[in-house]
Amino acid sequence: MNGTASGTTTTNSTTWRNWAGNVTARPVREVTPASVEELAAAVRRAAEDGLRVKAVGTGHSFTAAAATDGVLVRPDLLTGIHKVDRRAMTVTVGAGTTLRRLNVALAREGLSLTNMGDIMAQTVSGAISTGTHGTGRESGAIAAQITALELVTADGSVLTCSRTERPEVFAAARTGLGALGVVTAVTFSVEPLFLLTAREEPMRLERVLAEFDQLWAENEHFEFYWFPHTGNTTTKRNNRSAGPERPVGRVRGWLDDEFLSNGVFRVANWVGRAVPATIPAIAHMSSRALSARMYTDIPHKVFTSSRRVRFVEMEYAVPRAAVVDTLRELKAMVDRSPLRISFPVEVRTAPADDITLSTASGRDSAYVAVHSFKGSPYRAYFTAAERIFTAHEGRPHWGKVHTRDADHLAGVYPRFGEFTELRNRLDPDRRFQNDYLRRVLGS
Repeated sequence: MNGTASGTTTTNSTTWRNWAGNVTARPVREVTPASVEELAAAVRRAAEDGLRVKAVGTGHSFTAAAATDGVLVRPDLLTGIHKVDRRAMTVTVGAGTTLRRLNVALAREGLSLTNMGDIMAQTVSGAISTGTHGTGRESGAIAAQITALELVTADGSVLTCSRTERPEVFAAARTGLGALGVVTAVTFSVEPLFLLTAREEPMRLERVLAEFDQLWAENEHFEFYWFPHTGNTTTKRNNRSAGPERPVGRVRGWLDDEFLSNGVFRVANWVGRAVPATIPAIAHMSSRALSARMYTDIPHKVFTSSRRVRFVEMEYAVPRAAVVDTLRELKAMVDRSPLRISFPVEVRTAPADDITLSTASGRDSAYVAVHSFKGSPYRAYFTAAERIFTAHEGRPHWGKVHTRDADHLAGVYPRFGEFTELRNRLDPDRRFQNDYLRRVLGS
């Protein structure tokens, strides 16, 4: 863990912005520690100066979870694979490592995570702290694959935890919102590299909703995208395969994943933002642009995709049994409103887990995500969608736009009090506090 290089500290730093550009912060200083010891010293110095501390990754959260006017910690030097334990089938990685780097490094070792989200730009610590997830019948979020982690707490102590060592911290810190400390290293359970066959095809929304339970039960990983103002979806089913490997061809991959999904889609959103009346027609064309395809490849080349079109997002986890009703109500709301929605609605699932503030904590869940093109008005859409999600006992994704506060969240998370009690013990002076945490966890 000890780095030989020295980290950096800068004062009067420039304004920090997240990926979507909807959150900004101007910290007093930024630190880029090269070792856990340097990070611990930076936390202790912040306490002496009466400053708050927040760590940032690559800024892929749409909330102000990482924003601070105090000390901004960049984990850029706390990276890399620290240890591969083939006997235990675990890998320990620096918290500032991006998921892209982790996945590529694991593949070189003939290993893989069991499940992952669809974006690889995030850091490991940022992804787990906000509850990043993919879709899975039995396999859960990235944080559910953690077997141990290390963090620097408010007094500068270095704390490690696992199911057997400080299990109460382990239960909470796997999705800790940055409220319990700065994560420095994470140990994941891994497995031998495997192949997935992806089957992508258009399907009418009514059929998807009517057959949702069957589609979920028959596939290891099922998700779909519904295009508002249409009755069309694109579905994706990922299942393990004995091979052989048959990746998407270079030309087809460029056409579908770059030209259509990024280039043409960006232009379509520009047009829709400038002339909202064109959006329903564009939605019909977009929903028919991608044809069916099948391919077989290693996990991170199937699970993940390139997202170059910038947007703002809200996502809620509802009980899996409620997702069909939730989608029907969301569609009815869009159909009867003057809203013009240019981005598809994404639907995924996750099994129940035992992480204190995981959106899937204690219940099988389905995720419904609504998006808005960067620069387009979104509040009316998100407000209407949030009413529907909340009516179905929805839990907001910690890293995505929502308006819920601690009083509300305490009612939808049975273990909410357990988390806040642990926070009181580990950070009584609220060294890791910011406005977002004050709202969602209380003061």
